[in-house]
Amino acid sequence: MSPADSSPATNVPGRASRPDSLPHLDILGHDVYEHGAPHAAYDEFRSTAPVAWINETAANGHDGHGFWSLTAHRDVVAVHKDWRTFSSEVGGTEIEELEHDAPALAARRTMLETDPPRHTKLRQLVNPAFSRMAVETYAQHATSLMAEVLDDAMAAAHTTGSVDGVRAVARELPIRMITGLLGVPDADAPQLFHWADQIVYNADPDYSPAVSDRTDTDPYRLLPFRSPVSLKVLDYVQRLSAARRGVAGGDVLSVLANALVDGHPLTEREQGTFFLLLLIAGNETTRHALSHGLLALAEHPDVLPRLRAQPELLDSATEEVLRWTCPQLHFRRTATAATEIGGIKIAAGEKVVTWYLAANFDPTVFADPHTFDIERTPNPHVTFGGGGPHLCLGQWMARLEVRTFLAALAQRADRVELAGEPRRVRSNFINGLKLLPLHLVPR
Repeated sequence: MSPADSSPATNVPGRASRPDSLPHLDILGHDVYEHGAPHAAYDEFRSTAPVAWINETAANGHDGHGFWSLTAHRDVVAVHKDWRTFSSEVGGTEIEELEHDAPALAARRTMLETDPPRHTKLRQLVNPAFSRMAVETYAQHATSLMAEVLDDAMAAAHTTGSVDGVRAVARELPIRMITGLLGVPDADAPQLFHWADQIVYNADPDYSPAVSDRTDTDPYRLLPFRSPVSLKVLDYVQRLSAARRGVAGGDVLSVLANALVDGHPLTEREQGTFFLLLLIAGNETTRHALSHGLLALAEHPDVLPRLRAQPELLDSATEEVLRWTCPQLHFRRTATAATEIGGIKIAAGEKVVTWYLAANFDPTVFADPHTFDIERTPNPHVTFGGGGPHLCLGQWMARLEVRTFLAALAQRADRVELAGEPRRVRSNFINGLKLLPLHLVPR
């Protein structure tokens, strides 16, 4: 079909409702992302069919009506700012069609799957802890933690010859930063974050006990990410929340245990899914910004010396790392009324999927987008969303952690070198690395 074809969908789940816009390209299958970000495909979509129709089939591991795929920066931003027309609440933010399964949509709903005014009220519960002013008070703590993490990693690399940058560096800082904010005892952190990995990497057999596109996950459809491991986190939150009720505290668990929204406390499931959202968002996304950042530094050996010589570039370098790495690959919205995007007619009820990583490499917005440029200014990336009410709650914490990481590494390492082949997470949702063998060469 041509990009302008907007014939109505037949709405038959699991069957092609109209031809794919670019049938020779796959940006949906999990296997695609295990081998690398499909930048060439994104580029072709963006230049040929920026508003494209993609069917969901057995071949790409999905079963649904199909959706409109957006790869241009302007369209991604427009959709995220117009929450009234493009709802998070109607069908959720996953490609899976939960609007046709009301119990699953209700059971798995987090703050992400709400629109204002409820979204605003839920967000206000935890906004103070993640504000820019609050995050700035953690700057010295982040510096100390990053120094400790890097010193340990470099010592290990010296002893063994190499180190896994994901486990030794990228994973450590976000976990140590977010644990106290969430209200999680340090002793519980390793197990809790292991569960988080198993849940969010639900399409990767190295992590998930129920791989989303290879096994029957219907028995878990009422659980976040269709993961049976979610039950462990929900039970954990329930136990800790019970001890926090009636006890004042600024950590997330205490806030959720005692919160009132429209005069009503959050249910146990609401507390659990809210906590799980912050656990994943506060850990997984920054981890992959740091791990892909390490890979970028290995591939661009001139960057660390420049940062040492010009520390004033740390802010622009931070934004470029965030643009380049873009840990969140996509989110979904649902059209609440007939509308148009880029001249293409969108019917009420149709799904719209915004590809963040594709938007971050749009050449109409970013000059030479496939060049890693630490002096890039301005840098209006959509790594934290395209604006609107769902702009990432943890954006200031992520910026602090990335900037701290770059500053500490520039001070301690002469260079970063690959010591083996990186391995990527099998996921069309998270742009992640699960193994990054490195030589960390000290100054």
